[in-house]
Amino acid sequence: MNSEASSPKATRWLEENGPRELESLFGTILYHPSTPILIADNDRRYLGASTGAGKLLGLSREKIIGRKIDDFAESGTKSQISEIWRAFLNEGKQEGALRLVAHDGSPKDVEYSAIGNLLPARHLLVLRDKSSPVQRTNEADPSSVPAAVPAWVRDYALFLLDADGCIAAWYSGAARIYGYSGEDAIGRHVSLLYPAPDHKEESLSTCLREELKRASDQGHFGIEGWHVRKDGARFWANAVTMALKADDGTLHGFARVERDFTERHERDERLRRSRARLRPVPLESTIAGIVSGEFDRIPEANDAFLELVGYTREELGTGELCWPDLTPPEYLGLDELAYEEGLRFGACTPFEKELIRKDGTRVPVLVATAVLKLAPFRWITFVQDLSERNRLENVEDDEQEAKPALFGEIVGSSAALKRLLRQIEIVAPTDANVLILGETGTGKELAARAVHRLSPRGERPFITLNCAAIPTGLLESELFGYERGAFTGALAQKLGRFELAHRGTLFLDEVGDIPLDLQPKLLRALQEKSFERLGGTKTIPIDVRLIAATNRNLTQMMGDKLFRPDLYYRLKVFPITTPPLRDHPEDIPVLARYFTRKYALKMNRRIEKIPGETMKALVRWPWPGNVRELENLIERSVILSRGPNLRVPLAELRAETLETSEGTLAQVERDHILRVFREADGVITTTATRLGLPRTTLNAMMKKLGISRTDL
Repeated sequence: MNSEASSPKATRWLEENGPRELESLFGTILYHPSTPILIADNDRRYLGASTGAGKLLGLSREKIIGRKIDDFAESGTKSQISEIWRAFLNEGKQEGALRLVAHDGSPKDVEYSAIGNLLPARHLLVLRDKSSPVQRTNEADPSSVPAAVPAWVRDYALFLLDADGCIAAWYSGAARIYGYSGEDAIGRHVSLLYPAPDHKEESLSTCLREELKRASDQGHFGIEGWHVRKDGARFWANAVTMALKADDGTLHGFARVERDFTERHERDERLRRSRARLRPVPLESTIAGIVSGEFDRIPEANDAFLELVGYTREELGTGELCWPDLTPPEYLGLDELAYEEGLRFGACTPFEKELIRKDGTRVPVLVATAVLKLAPFRWITFVQDLSERNRLENVEDDEQEAKPALFGEIVGSSAALKRLLRQIEIVAPTDANVLILGETGTGKELAARAVHRLSPRGERPFITLNCAAIPTGLLESELFGYERGAFTGALAQKLGRFELAHRGTLFLDEVGDIPLDLQPKLLRALQEKSFERLGGTKTIPIDVRLIAATNRNLTQMMGDKLFRPDLYYRLKVFPITTPPLRDHPEDIPVLARYFTRKYALKMNRRIEKIPGETMKALVRWPWPGNVRELENLIERSVILSRGPNLRVPLAELRAETLETSEGTLAQVERDHILRVFREADGVITTTATRLGLPRTTLNAMMKKLGISRTDL
């Protein structure tokens, strides 16, 4: 990560900008819940409001912000509210009942819970309308009725970290939740808040380093897991971390918001399991389209979506069309869960719901929402119309038989893998460009083939091109072809990959390796749906669905001026991330058996069992090379095996002595840089570009790791 963690400049930047960025992150998280939540300053002026607060008070968020609590009070009670507020500021915490007046004049008897100074002079108000039935937090479990104020909105822990993960600022909510004072916490590493690992093979510092790296690379990162208070008590925490970077891209620290999700955790798990009823949608179903916006407003929607819900583009232009207004109340819980998944994983698991048309009728749809940015907040939702689907009574059996063929060699049943398959299912029937992100060896090409196979183009060509495997000077001719005589040696006309993929799918692997000077021509071909061969003058129209993949950080490459932002956003219409194997180790036994059967059959071997100790060692290994590394090891093991048991060379895994320490990480880092350095024939600039690092940073890392040209 590009940082200046310990410098005075970084400290000053964090002190000056950190609280404002943290407040922005908090506002983003606060806004969506259907529970009425408000943020007020010392003068009782509202600075933030949730969707639920807007519903209660009868105003949009924009019209609530800037008003005072008194503006919604009954006449004659403003002096009482003033006294209550003074007492609250002195106490820092308060509960009670009030009568408010909504924008339409209707009275609202509410219970409230107030918590002071989440940030300096920023106070939390959580309301419940006493005249309305208590809303269930889990629609999948009718017996689940929460308290008046759900536990997860009773308090928030807000704090800042420097770029090394040490606590730089600690606010009241964090002190209340964890029990540490500012003096106890500031300057200590964030690992203070986590329990010790259950297994010696795990390393807390490694996991936290990975969390912060993901936040830095992606802009934000969400995760849930067990945390520990000062008194040793454990609780299930929902944490969202946002990278804080200067205009030049320098990382100065992180803003973090955490909530105690202990009570909600089990309800969420039951709700996720209830989504298992979701079945694949036939390809004949209508793709209603795409809608995007900021918070719950919908400033952008395609014609298909507007036709589905019955609104016109003129009505969209008024800014009055809001996502919650299209959503029946019983689905608000699902929408909130989808939003939480978006914060953690970038995109939610597609799920079924209904939309309310302008005429009041309902339409069943399948939706998938991706959170694109946190500050400013942006989202995009894909909607699939389920009205015309014809469900056969035995569809579940058909689904189980069809999935292996549809998804090829994507094997496993973990939540991470199911999320990937659902994302593939929702985007495949569209013609939208797909950007597949993920580490080396995670199966990006398999995901691309699955998207193609499930699409209406499934019977058409699937053309691939590895942009890193083609010399820079030849890449243009590989993509667009050339005419005879275009250059010395061009003895005949050659068709490029775009032409070969006409009416089918073009898969560009390692798209981050496309040179900067070729990117405008690729962008033009995608925008204009046409191109010219090298040395030609004829414009050739094309009908190609593009899928791109990379293991590189394109966001950082844009900051380093190595990748065009307009091309990036053209490719990233629907991003999919293939999870690293360490994020779904529960799939390792299934994958190991699958690869064993595959290669045993290929080599005419009879292998019936993988010994228990061997399987444990496979599950413990972190698999830096992901599924590809596992497959290669199993293939080598099948070659070595002479009996019914799989003989795995465990010495190669070092499973019994593996410790994820600084030394081990440094060795993995050194090996990776050295491999790329050799592939680049010792050219520093090329190596830095492929690693997504500035040249100066790479030189410093190579010096630290002892890598020189003598290692080539």
